[in-house]
Amino acid sequence: MLSGPVRKVIRMPRRPSRIDLLELDIDLRLADLWREANDISEWNLEVVGAFIRAAYGKGYCDALTEDAPGSLCVEHGYRVPERRAMTPEPSERS
Repeated sequence: MLSGPVRKVIRMPRRPSRIDLLELDIDLRLADLWREANDISEWNLEVVGAFIRAAYGKGYCDALTEDAPGSLCVEHGYRVPERRAMTPEPSERS
C-alpha cells in the first residue's frame, strides 16, 4: 500500500511539428472559407468541389501577391520549389 499522496504524471503536450504550423497558417489564410463552410447545411460533391476550387484559387492569388515569393515555404522550413522554365508560345517557336 502507498503512503502519502499519489502523484499523477501529466504529460506536457508535444511541440507542434512543421506540418502542424503550416496547417495552422493555411487555415488562417482560409478563414473566410471556413466561416462560409460553417453555413453549409447539406454537403455534396458539387459543394466540396466548389470549396476545393476556391481554396486553390485563394492560394494561387496569395502566392502571386507575396512580398517575397516562397516566403510561406521558407517560414515553415520547406524548400522553395524552383520555377519551371517557360515554354515559348507557338508563334515564337519557329
